[in-house]
Amino acid sequence: MKGRKTAYDAARRLIQGVLLIFALLGAVPAFAADRLVLAFGDSLTAGYGLPAAQAFPVRLQAALRGAGIAVRVQNAGVSGDTSAAGRARLAWVLRSIKGNPDLVIVELGANDMLRGLSPDQTRANLDAILAELKRRRIPVLLAGMRAAPNLGRGYAARFEPIFPDLARKYGARLYPFFLAGVAAQKPLLQADGMHPNARGVDLIVRNLAPQVIAMLRQQPSGAQPAR
Repeated sequence: MKGRKTAYDAARRLIQGVLLIFALLGAVPAFAADRLVLAFGDSLTAGYGLPAAQAFPVRLQAALRGAGIAVRVQNAGVSGDTSAAGRARLAWVLRSIKGNPDLVIVELGANDMLRGLSPDQTRANLDAILAELKRRRIPVLLAGMRAAPNLGRGYAARFEPIFPDLARKYGARLYPFFLAGVAAQKPLLQADGMHPNARGVDLIVRNLAPQVIAMLRQQPSGAQPAR
């Protein structure tokens, strides 16, 4: 009986090993085919106040896959992040990814503006973020932000040009205003009047997805090795 049991166990382990090899071989092509988009931002990216399934990265991924692109959109948004906080964690986020992403959506600056921080600081931080992504040869879609009216025209005149200026400097694609069509639209906002609700997120995705699709289709498939 002992001999039979030993033979049975050996055969079972062999079968399990073969099945595991087939599973891994089957998984590799699907993984390799997936493009990687990194949504790097603050609460607007993170999905503040929403179920995970309604957050911007999840909804964007669904839209891109619906357009026939094998893609994974990774949520690298942190609620409350300023441009300085994003700059500080960029290297760590990139290290956590195997290979460079095919595209990074940079969505930062709203919390700088809401706190009335100097636009010079915001410009310097975003400049450093885009410089690092340019050094790694990672394509960037830069999402712009507008200043709240209560901050005055002087602040807006210093803050709002940051995004088109840096997009030109680093050859990034500019999406002028992340909350276009959503800001100040009560039916599309949560109770705080600032963060988009599920309908608002879907509108953002509908407006922004064509830009992402165009960028991904211009590139060869497959994330580049990290540098």
